[in-house]
Amino acid sequence: MKNDLYIQNSLTRQKELFKPINEGFIGMYVCGPTVYSDVHIGNCRTFVSFDVIYRYLKYIGYQVRYVRNITDVGHLTDEGEDKMSKGAKLAKLEPMEVAQKYTVGFHDMMRIFNTLPPDIEPRATGHIIEQIEMVQQIIDNGLGYERNGSVYFDTIKFAKEQDVYGKLSGRKIDDLFTETRDLKNQSEKNHPSDFAIWMKASEDHILRWNSPWSVGFPGWHLECSAMSTKYLGKQFDIHGGGNDLKFPHHENEVAQNHGACGCHPANYWIHTNMLEMNGRKMAKSDGNTITPAQLFSGDSPHISKAYSPMIVKFFMLQAHYGSTLDITDKGLQDAEKGYHRLMEANALLQKMEASDSDITSELDTEINATIDKAFQQMSDDFNTPMALARLFELVPKINGISAGHLSMDDVNTDTLEKLKSTFHSFIYDIFGLLDDVVGGANGNGVTDGLMELIIDLRQNARVNKDWGTSDKIRDTLQELQIQLKDGKEGTTWSKN
Repeated sequence: MKNDLYIQNSLTRQKELFKPINEGFIGMYVCGPTVYSDVHIGNCRTFVSFDVIYRYLKYIGYQVRYVRNITDVGHLTDEGEDKMSKGAKLAKLEPMEVAQKYTVGFHDMMRIFNTLPPDIEPRATGHIIEQIEMVQQIIDNGLGYERNGSVYFDTIKFAKEQDVYGKLSGRKIDDLFTETRDLKNQSEKNHPSDFAIWMKASEDHILRWNSPWSVGFPGWHLECSAMSTKYLGKQFDIHGGGNDLKFPHHENEVAQNHGACGCHPANYWIHTNMLEMNGRKMAKSDGNTITPAQLFSGDSPHISKAYSPMIVKFFMLQAHYGSTLDITDKGLQDAEKGYHRLMEANALLQKMEASDSDITSELDTEINATIDKAFQQMSDDFNTPMALARLFELVPKINGISAGHLSMDDVNTDTLEKLKSTFHSFIYDIFGLLDDVVGGANGNGVTDGLMELIIDLRQNARVNKDWGTSDKIRDTLQELQIQLKDGKEGTTWSKN
């Protein structure tokens, strides 16, 4: 590995040297979407963040098993109704039709953002047997009780036995016990804070299975405990999800795993933070919201133009996953400029050829030191904005060499190859960006070929002093928002 890896552990509130349970192998479980509606931009940020984490862990040499679930049963509304059943009723479809429709949509959106698929993507409905078995284990261990066909987790008894309930979310036990939602069947519970791990279904409930206690369905929190245990074992390395899942979902997962397996499930908990828009919480009620499709089309009063998926992804990478991210039109415009600048520099860099010099110059030393800092900061809790900042420190040097302001003789072969490799690795392998607006190695082949032809025609016109044709090509391209940039290494193009 290039550097020691430090991760902020939600349980300790500090960065710790990462120590996998099994050397060289990492088990990572991330709570996936509840597929009853279209994926929203906050979900996209979460899964883009974990995609970068997944990519980086693999890049620095770990074997990673990435498990991300699909919730297609059991996630309740505040009124106690299963979200999948509610979505099916509204759309007049079978629940599995709803699940399939929005799962396909979720996968399509993940492809648009160029995220890698997880190694395993289990569905809650495909693991009912495992969930029933876990409920029985919790009952056998004295932390679950049955009332009228439903089974509840005994939070009071658990809190007395284990000093872990509330540690993840940082809430005091008394607060946890008083902040539970007023769901149905409260009278059945020993205490209002107890939560259902199996719920008896009413006659009109669509999703229902046989169990030792009733015909019913599993509680929302149970699926992740059961599936993470099945595919990663009783204890694994990283558990992730959005910050809103700390309580009650992740706190209750911890309780369930202790109740069934007698141990804490994950060594490191990683939570992505919330999205705001124009400095305020995103909310449909006051119109302060935006969808991925609106960002891509520009069809929103909150933005002045459309932004490509890679611009939106680059914008997300400019904030640490644990920080609140404020979506503004100005921020997206700045991200677009930064993205173009980075991609243009990389296109210039990859065409460069080293001199025969093997002397280590001051410029060599500066470049190598900055590269090392980029990896160090990426290894410091996956700090994408700081790693990006180090790459941007190298951009003026690349442009300076290309324009002849800095001498290629001051960059030896090893340094140039390391610089090329670093830019390519960060842009494509770690950040998962696509070169969708700049001509180059990873761009669209047909577009690149046409642009090379146009640039050649313009260059021939300039050689022949046919300034009228040269200017016409340049002006026409500008009208199409395509900018040509002449440099020592030749002419490159970018889309404004």
